[in-house]
Amino acid sequence: MLNVVLVEPEIPNNTGNIGRLCVGTESRLHLIHPFGFVINDKNLKRSGLDYWVHLDVTEYQNVEEWIAQIPDHSRVFLMSSHSDKSYLENEFQDGDWLVFGKESVGLSREFMSRFENHLTIPMSPLIRSFNIANSVAFVVGEAKRQIGLKK
Repeated sequence: MLNVVLVEPEIPNNTGNIGRLCVGTESRLHLIHPFGFVINDKNLKRSGLDYWVHLDVTEYQNVEEWIAQIPDHSRVFLMSSHSDKSYLENEFQDGDWLVFGKESVGLSREFMSRFENHLTIPMSPLIRSFNIANSVAFVVGEAKRQIGLKK
């Protein structure tokens, strides 16, 4: 099972869509506080529809609480538009941690320095980044494809 991590998510619709994706792909969702919304926000529920009750989701009060329970830091992959390595060049495994930053600024340099594996999603120079829900879908889709090929 893949682990999708959202660090300080700001937009409830994005988190709801990602939650729905996690239910559909049988992935776990990990949410690190603070959030830019209340978890029972009507927009979050609208985006997740009635699937939210089936979501395997864990909330952490801060980054330290999340980091303390990761069994293997070498399987943590941070997504950043500043990385040189494409997620398409990476070999994913069941149980990997796919980490995405907040919508407005991504992951901080300090956070990035805590882990070695940084990946990017190739994109046209005409944009700064993809919507986070789309980014999660790209990476989870590729990881699930690779994991399925190994079975």
